Amino acid sequence: MTLDRVIVFASLVFLTVTAGVLNAQPQGETCAVCHAALGVEHLTKPVELYKADIHAAKGFGCVACHGGDATQMGLEAMDRAKGYIGKPTPTQVIEVCGRCHSDARFMRQYNPSLRIDQVAEYYTSVHGRRLKELKDPKVATCASCHIPHSIRPPSDARSSVYPLRVADTCGSCHANAEYMGPYKIPTDQLAKYKKSVHWNIMTSKGDLSAPTCNDCHGNHGAAPPGISWVGNVCGQCHPINAELFNKSRHGQLFVQMGIPGCATCHSNHEILETSDAMLGVGDKAICGNCHTPQDTGGKTAVAMRETIERLRTDYEAAHATLARAENAGMEVSQPLFELNGAKTALVKARASIHGFNLDSVNAEVKPGLDSVSTQRIGGFSSGHSRFGRWTGPENTPDGKKAVRGAMRRFKAFKTFKKFNSLGIRLSAL
Repeated sequence: MTLDRVIVFASLVFLTVTAGVLNAQPQGETCAVCHAALGVEHLTKPVELYKADIHAAKGFGCVACHGGDATQMGLEAMDRAKGYIGKPTPTQVIEVCGRCHSDARFMRQYNPSLRIDQVAEYYTSVHGRRLKELKDPKVATCASCHIPHSIRPPSDARSSVYPLRVADTCGSCHANAEYMGPYKIPTDQLAKYKKSVHWNIMTSKGDLSAPTCNDCHGNHGAAPPGISWVGNVCGQCHPINAELFNKSRHGQLFVQMGIPGCATCHSNHEILETSDAMLGVGDKAICGNCHTPQDTGGKTAVAMRETIERLRTDYEAAHATLARAENAGMEVSQPLFELNGAKTALVKARASIHGFNLDSVNAEVKPGLDSVSTQRIGGFSSGHSRFGRWTGPENTPDGKKAVRGAMRRFKAFKTFKKFNSLGIRLSAL
């Protein structure tokens, strides 16, 4: 079938075209009519996709990006003199998108919250610089991340830039070994990221605020973090850790040695959930990569690990004891509340290790140890016989009687001496 006949056929079906096609463009535009009638997938598919595009919802038609005269049928619509560009080149993509998105007055009519510096920021990125300076046709442009004819707001789960989809969007290029071959950079970032704690938090726990590619690398101004400022990137979410590290001797030495701060110990894309086992010089310890058990750094790491382990062990033992007491019928809501102080101390102590100062870690651990120490809880723990002893099953008449008696005596004891009952034992019943 010749092109002229195709155009005639498209004209004949104009009045019988479906409402869906007509809704994909402003009234008076005819682009979708011909494209829907041609029956060629790469021409008809955009018509279907564009129905759900944010630009279609705002009333923009084909000519807004592709130019031409959409009031004409056939080849007359594709008039270069009227600005028709067809499929934009990479450079044209930036110009076409920027024509609207860089105009504050224009964008205020549609979405005042959108930034209007995306084009300027793009040309500071690795992608933008290669496009502008090297005319590299393979670099990412607006259309690489915001799929043409299917553009939706980032809040839309179907959007290519929805938080859960960003990694795959970036990975469409960066995980393609053949496509990225000429650039001589790794292509395993996506696979590693999907093993990370950040991806797990986002997918398993549904926390869309967890970092993905653009949170660390930027979006329109995408660039790899430099050695001297990788800590600033991580510090956006982990400010206390970053501040402690930057003030530490390690922070100063890492910069001098050209070693990236956070990434040296935690990796970059494959950041795993942290644990106390990372501290020290054992098999799973990170410190052992540089330090030995005999040097000062190794000894400090081991000592920090030991003091944190002591608080963690005491806290878990106290919590388990309170749980048993609660199951036996004791009122332990206040002791449980007070135990939060020990948990908070444990969190602070784990953060303080980034300062690599044993005294600072001990200072954070001490309040936690005090809240579970025998000096505060020993009054009941060592003198529990005063309240009676019951070692049989609690859920019996005698057992319930013993529990009630112990509870009465326990309440009386609390009125005469304020204490924290973290050390209570079931044997006291």
